[in-house]
Amino acid sequence: MTQQVPSTEPELTGVRNFRDVGGLPTVDGRSVRHGVLFRSGHLAHATDKDTAFLASLGLHTVFDFRNSADQQLEGPDVELPGVRNVNLPLSDPADGAEFWKMVRDGDLEQLRGILANGKGADRMITSYRRIVKDRTAEHAQVLHALAKDSVPALMHCAAGKDRAGISIAVTLLAVGVEREAITADYLESNARHRRYKVRRSGDQDTAYTPEVMELLSPLFEARAEYLSAAFASIEETWGGTEAYLERGLGLTPVHRDRLRERFLD
Repeated sequence: MTQQVPSTEPELTGVRNFRDVGGLPTVDGRSVRHGVLFRSGHLAHATDKDTAFLASLGLHTVFDFRNSADQQLEGPDVELPGVRNVNLPLSDPADGAEFWKMVRDGDLEQLRGILANGKGADRMITSYRRIVKDRTAEHAQVLHALAKDSVPALMHCAAGKDRAGISIAVTLLAVGVEREAITADYLESNARHRRYKVRRSGDQDTAYTPEVMELLSPLFEARAEYLSAAFASIEETWGGTEAYLERGLGLTPVHRDRLRERFLD
């Protein structure tokens, strides 16, 4: 029996944005079971105490959606005894490498050039649309694994907001969670104690000024419009959620039933 864990991150100091997705309501009046699906930022900086807590969850699989550049920047996940680690990059390390280098190292004028006047938010919307449309093989692999044997599972990327956020959303759609509840869970990543720690070159007086942080905010915030763009991409590409799950991800009614058995009370 899996541990019943509250949807907080009580003991984690080196892992950001951890939470249990349990309790979310489905369209047919059921709810996601506690202790079967977790989400977080990367596990590379987990303390010994964090690691002990994560090990106590009875996890079967950790899905890491970071690419090689992320892993080089942050480090590999800590090892959890008896837990399978599956790395499924949902972004190419070469895609936007120069952009993210400028985010870390660029001066104010450079940041204005790439982020001002809505450019930052537009980039995020484009990214969410692309991940849904172009990463069906990866999302199919995750859901088929979950239907087979990979529960309890933890999904993470770097911040636990975008790539993990989309993958959690897709999983929740597959078991019939209400879209409003999916969005509400996604927006919990904005809590101050959950936010990814922005790292910039230079000293505090120049690298983290109010204007710099305002320019960067679209990249490091969870915004409902981003997830809405992912949902819109599903509608535009497949004509609806059911067709996306069936044709895009190859989920049969048997797969869907198994997922509901594993995840729902």
